[in-house]
Amino acid sequence: MGDTTKKLLLIGAGRGLGLAIAAEYLNRGWRVVATEIKHSNALHTLSDASEGKLEIESVDVTSPNQVAALRSRLGDQRFDLFFHNAGVSNPEHETVAEVSTMEFVRIMVTNALSPMRVLEAFQDLVVENGTLGIMSSGQGSVSNNQKGGFEVYRASKAALNSLMRSFKVRHVGDPRTMLLMAPGWVRTDMGGPNAKLSIDESIPKLVAVMEAQTGKGGLHYLDYEGNVVPW
Repeated sequence: MGDTTKKLLLIGAGRGLGLAIAAEYLNRGWRVVATEIKHSNALHTLSDASEGKLEIESVDVTSPNQVAALRSRLGDQRFDLFFHNAGVSNPEHETVAEVSTMEFVRIMVTNALSPMRVLEAFQDLVVENGTLGIMSSGQGSVSNNQKGGFEVYRASKAALNSLMRSFKVRHVGDPRTMLLMAPGWVRTDMGGPNAKLSIDESIPKLVAVMEAQTGKGGLHYLDYEGNVVPW
């Protein structure tokens, strides 16, 4: 029999939540191909200790040429899960009236356009009963926005959610499960020191929720505890 070990393609694992996701799946016995945008000592240390179960690739998700090159390098590999984690934020109190056009475009391209372009490029590598996932945010929920703040970041995640719904409509017969995940407000470089959750309080639960969705099909917008997030 062939190798039955499950395999994850993880985009954006150099630090923070992505690094923790890679470690969690390794702990669960998976093989992982994870990407970094620049050399991550932490990710390479994790790889060195993984006994060959963690392979590292490099890609800037905002560069179509780099995405195409990575797709070519992966060849005919097959994955049980594709998960896109890479993203950026902006200052909490910077409003749409204040943000520069260049910064607005940077956030939208990184958080909304690039994940979908990467998903389009790699979806054919995910098995028929596999999962296509992207890290969204609770701040992408339009109906839950009662406090404001992080205006451009919120808009980028709402745009991502909308694009993922369009993707699902275009692939209405696709049996694979599609996930938009909200990890909660987590203490990372992006989340900041005042966030409510530690990485260990978020990521193991988030991974467990994703595993529980395997084989269910459909598109689901969920938080790290498995609750449905309103659009």
